[in-house]
Amino acid sequence: MNRPTLLAAAAALLTVTPAMAQDAMPQSALVLKRVTLSTGGVGSFEYEARVTGDATLSLEVRRDQVDDVLKSIVVYDDQGGVGTIGLPGAEPLDTAFRELPFTSGDLGSPAALLTALKGAEVETDGARALTGRVLSVTEDIVQTANGAGTTTRHRVSLMTADGIRQLILEDADGLRFTDPRVRAQVDAALSAIADNARRERRRLSVRSLGNGAKAERTVRVAFVAATPLWKATYRLSLPAAGSATSATSGQPGVGALQGWAILENLSGEDWRDVDLSVVSGNPVTLRQALYTPYFVERPEVPVEVLGRVLPTSDEGGVALAQTRGMAEAAPLRAAAMAPAAMAAPMAKSAPYADAAPPPPAPAPQAAAVHSAEASAADTSTQVLFRYPQPVSLVNGGTLMMPIIARALPTERIALYQPNTQPRHPLAALRLRNDSGTALPPGLLTFYETVNNAPTHVGDARMATLPVGESRLLSFAVDQAVTIDRAEQPSRRLTRASIADGALLLTVSDRQTTTYTVAGARDGDRNLVIEHPRRPGWTLVEPKETTVEATANAYRLALPVPAGKTVTLTASLERPRQERILLTDLSADQLTIQAASQELPAALRDALLKLASLRAAVAEKERRIADIERDQQERVAEQERLRANLTALPVGSDLHKRTLAKMGDAETRLDALSRDLTAARAEAETARASLRERIRGLTL
Repeated sequence: MNRPTLLAAAAALLTVTPAMAQDAMPQSALVLKRVTLSTGGVGSFEYEARVTGDATLSLEVRRDQVDDVLKSIVVYDDQGGVGTIGLPGAEPLDTAFRELPFTSGDLGSPAALLTALKGAEVETDGARALTGRVLSVTEDIVQTANGAGTTTRHRVSLMTADGIRQLILEDADGLRFTDPRVRAQVDAALSAIADNARRERRRLSVRSLGNGAKAERTVRVAFVAATPLWKATYRLSLPAAGSATSATSGQPGVGALQGWAILENLSGEDWRDVDLSVVSGNPVTLRQALYTPYFVERPEVPVEVLGRVLPTSDEGGVALAQTRGMAEAAPLRAAAMAPAAMAAPMAKSAPYADAAPPPPAPAPQAAAVHSAEASAADTSTQVLFRYPQPVSLVNGGTLMMPIIARALPTERIALYQPNTQPRHPLAALRLRNDSGTALPPGLLTFYETVNNAPTHVGDARMATLPVGESRLLSFAVDQAVTIDRAEQPSRRLTRASIADGALLLTVSDRQTTTYTVAGARDGDRNLVIEHPRRPGWTLVEPKETTVEATANAYRLALPVPAGKTVTLTASLERPRQERILLTDLSADQLTIQAASQELPAALRDALLKLASLRAAVAEKERRIADIERDQQERVAEQERLRANLTALPVGSDLHKRTLAKMGDAETRLDALSRDLTAARAEAETARASLRERIRGLTL
């Protein structure tokens, strides 16, 4: 570019005023010269004009593009300087009514306008010619002449020299304001409304400063605005099967690839002989409502009255000695900053180097390359395709622009994706990009030569294809190959130990999948199986190092001879640990663990001994439970005898026998209490022995 000068929005964008409209500078129209469309949903539009001396360049844009224009507009001037850019306000109609005594809504009817201009002097024509100031306008609802309904009429009251006079507004032949200033205000408001109805576009005025230069120079103005997303599509033509350049199973061939960019011109103006480019990438594109006026909320403080004091809040202070030191250092800092401040751009800008010429059209790479193919250039984040010839496209039109035409290496494969088709693989091609530039994503249509004529065999979706990489493009279901899949989960103990009272087991979970493939009768297949990846699992079979991994699958290659049945086994493993507290296991659970043949013999013997100790503890605990249950029964029996004793006559035989039974029950309860104490002591001894054994066990 020739001398880029980026404009700060706060300093360069000024609202056009009537005074500016009368500027004496010559008006020159900017002509669209270059268009670049991006997959970020925006387009760059560059305009040019030849000017001499000071000039004002006009540029019209759609109303909905103004925010983007304010955000991105840039001016390039190879010899002169950049002035200001002006455009009408965002709401010109509101601005027009801001100083008027009525609103746009008051122009909806004569009655509303008279009400808004109450006090203005008017004069009427007709049978009752009156002159006076508007006092009021009221509605009257009256019957129609035939009595079938009602109608609304407006009664206008005027203050005249003879007092208050009234007239029916609908009966007056004419009514006008006597004050020329009021008539001018109404006329200006009506003109603003009519003009606003036509203003779907905004005209920008770009001021270019000649800075005394007399020679003619070029001024460029560019901006970025929202555009429809351009789309890439491809056609891949394959030679006839069996030809020297055809791709067979496991053998690469070549295919003729054509790429096209489909784009629309919805910019609001026709493109005439523009330099057209498309860019593929994933840029950050933002928008902001810069054309909408915003007002800052300000805090309201009370009105000061006599005797009222509003002290400010204290924010602390600095010691005087420190302040003096800072003040002495300030001139030194100012002197150090002075060169940088003086380097700021002045009104007259220094000339820049001339812009580099546009890149030349690419030379044909092969006989199949069309002469009008777009030239491609890679950047760090995008790929640009530039059409070598001027392009014309009417507003609202659609265009197809070629972006690539060359032969690329291809290989036929059968791609098995279980989630896409569980029984048959997909007919696919492996396409490698050796074109020297990345290819954007898009749909791809396959053609194959059959009987010396191209025949459509399917479509595919192609992701972004960087230089030197390949993509698998599936275009049909290969019904001639059948695949059966069987899954078998298993578990294997790899390590066991006892420490800190816990049994530590390292277990390896394995998921084994066996693929049984029945080959096609019509020829060999180079099958690629996409085996699903699982987080935390590792592929352990097959062990070949040529396995290709995608984000969600492993790609396993399997040659399938014609008419043969072959198998492939894929295994995933995941290690995990189990920690079992030995104190939480019962004797039966310990016995089950000891019965596992995966455990070493020493560990099984230790678990059996723990099971014996745990059984002894359980036996003691059962003895305690039996004694406690017997105690509860004796207590219940004693309560029953005590209740019976209160109901029997004292000294009777039954009374005496009941007393004897109560004595026996008390004796039995004493014995049970002694037995319970002894049983609890024995159980605690057994538990302590078990805990000690577990605590000291390390294997």
